[in-house]
Amino acid sequence: MKTMMKLFLAGVAFAGFFASAHAEDKPTIEIMSSWTSGGEAAALNVIRTEFEKRGGVWKDSSIAGFGAADAAFQNRIVAGDAPGAKQGVIGLAAADFVGQGLFNPIDDVAAAGKWADVLPKSIHDLISYDGKVYLAPTGAHGESWVFYSKEAFAKAGIAEEPKTWDEFFADFDKLKAAGIVPVAWGGQPWQQTKVFNMILLSQVGIDGFLKIYVDKDKSQASVEGVKKTLEILGKLRGYIDAGAAGRNWNDATAMLITAKAGVQFMGDWAKGEFTVAGKEPGKDYGCMIVPESKGMVYIADSLWFPKTGNAATDKAQKLLAEVVMDPAVQVEFALKKGSVPMRTDVDKSKLDVCAQKGVELMASGAIVPDQAIVLTPQQVGALDDFVDEYWSGGSNDTASAAENFFAVFE
Repeated sequence: MKTMMKLFLAGVAFAGFFASAHAEDKPTIEIMSSWTSGGEAAALNVIRTEFEKRGGVWKDSSIAGFGAADAAFQNRIVAGDAPGAKQGVIGLAAADFVGQGLFNPIDDVAAAGKWADVLPKSIHDLISYDGKVYLAPTGAHGESWVFYSKEAFAKAGIAEEPKTWDEFFADFDKLKAAGIVPVAWGGQPWQQTKVFNMILLSQVGIDGFLKIYVDKDKSQASVEGVKKTLEILGKLRGYIDAGAAGRNWNDATAMLITAKAGVQFMGDWAKGEFTVAGKEPGKDYGCMIVPESKGMVYIADSLWFPKTGNAATDKAQKLLAEVVMDPAVQVEFALKKGSVPMRTDVDKSKLDVCAQKGVELMASGAIVPDQAIVLTPQQVGALDDFVDEYWSGGSNDTASAAENFFAVFE
């Protein structure tokens, strides 16, 4: 009996050792992300499911709020304890990390997958540095959207989408008269800047927007465009509720889902919250580009791959890059996240009516980049501060504020 017990224990020990060694052989990666809302988490789970299906081990380090997540990521980098992957925006912030030699290239994966052939050239250029690919794009988002509650509009007697800002404010008055909060406002600096930008595009057009943010143009036309933008932004203060300050974007979306509010100015990721709530576009809620706008502000998300000094993590990073760019994953991710797939060769027939509008605008080139793509992180912060100071200060001095706007680029 003792001999049998010894053999049994030895077998258990060996099995445990084998299982442990086998687990260590699996590509394991820690993901740092700010995607924590219902729709965001569901979208991230699409990537996770496929990654695990292909033998990977996933460790989630999600942190609510991209500002908090970015700060935590930078602290991890400084401490020499970088995660295996980080969800982040394509733009100058990522370029700064690449320039410091802190990210691993994944150009072998990109070459094998022929990413250059299936991505828009502008996107492929943005994920590449010095001839090497460093970022794996997950999807693009339109940021010029107005979502509205069909139920709230019906109660207020609004039958058509407004085509001008004057018509829009008239509809806000109808919503207010019906006892409905006209605008579900997310009172956080980054959200307010999104609204500023979508209004700016409607006032200066695509060329004017690019002149301001890319060329840093300070001509009278640009100054007047910013002034008109601030006038419209300031007027919106009269149509929000008392609880707007500090409100998260998904909490604002919930106000539309329950018909407590009429509209929300937000990126198309808001659709993910409607989807989780079982609401259908065109039936329960509508989507439109802000009035008078001929285009759409866009932003593109990606996964970053920091250097960790761990060969096993490097292997996992490449597997994750393959998964992110899988055509089926791109479509399923977009459906959950409310985004548009980055690949141009995927089946877009499954996309909702709102996404189809976004696809048309992107395909026609009627798009301009979010400030995070063309400005430094310091300039992005200064822009948030500028808009927040104007909004929170309650100032109506648009002339002085318009002049101060251009200090953001200094």
